[in-house]
Amino acid sequence: MSSGELENKENITVKKSTFNGLIIGLIIIVGVAAFFAGSYTSSLNSNQITAEELDKALSKLELKLLQNQLPTKQAAAPVKISEDNDPIIGNPDAPISIIEFSDFQCPFCARFHTQTLPLILDEYIEQGKVKLIFRDFPIQSIHPNALPASVAAECANDQNKFREMHDMLFEKQNEWNKVDTAEGLSLFSQYASNIELDQEIFDSCLTSGKHIEEIKKDLDDGRNYGVTGTPGFFIGNDQIGFVELKGAQPFESFKKIIDAQLDA
Repeated sequence: MSSGELENKENITVKKSTFNGLIIGLIIIVGVAAFFAGSYTSSLNSNQITAEELDKALSKLELKLLQNQLPTKQAAAPVKISEDNDPIIGNPDAPISIIEFSDFQCPFCARFHTQTLPLILDEYIEQGKVKLIFRDFPIQSIHPNALPASVAAECANDQNKFREMHDMLFEKQNEWNKVDTAEGLSLFSQYASNIELDQEIFDSCLTSGKHIEEIKKDLDDGRNYGVTGTPGFFIGNDQIGFVELKGAQPFESFKKIIDAQLDA
C-alpha cells in the first residue's frame, strides 16, 4: 500500500468507540431539545434553562438510555430484577435497590466492597435512600472456595450477622482464597467465632450444605438476567426499572444512576 493510500485510510478511519460516543451525544442533544421544546415554545423570550435543569434533563435521558440496554418482556414495562429473599444491607424500605451478584473469592468484588461500597454506605445506604441486596454468584470453575464462602455467609445470616461475615470474608480474602477447601472451612469457622456466632449451630450449617439450593437459585437467576461475570449490579426498583452496571465500577458510576433515579 502506498503512503498516500495509507494516509487516506487513516483519515477515514473512525474508532468504533468514538463513533458510538458521537451517536450517543447526538441522541442526548436531540432528546434534550425535545424535552425542553414546550418550554421554549411557551416562554422563549422570558425564561432561560438553568445549568441545574439541563444537568437533570441530561441525567434523566442518560438513565433512560441505560435502562433501554436491558431486555424487556414488554416494551412499555420496566425491567424487573428479583430481590428474592437474600440478605439486605441497609433499610429494607429504602426506595432504590442495588442488587449485586457477587463471588466472595473474586478480587474485583473485594475491591468494590473495600473501596466503593463504603462511599455508597455513607452517602446513600446509611441515609435510608438505598439498600444493597447481596445475591450469590460463585464461579466455581476459577474460584473453588467461593461456594463454601457463600454458604458461610448464608449461615451467618441465619444468626442475623450476614454483614459481619460478609465484611470479614472480603477483608480477609487473601487469607483463605488460595488454601484447600478443608482449610478454608476451618478459617470460616474461626471467623464465625470472631464475630461471636453460636459456633455449634454455625459449624453444623456450614458442613450440612443447608444453603446450596438457595445459592444455586441465585446463580440461575443471575444467568437468566445475563450476568456472566462478577460483580454484576442492577440498580433501581420495580416501578422505574433497573439499570445494569458490570464490574467493579467507581463510586461516580453508581452516584450518577442513583441520583437520577431518586430525582425521577
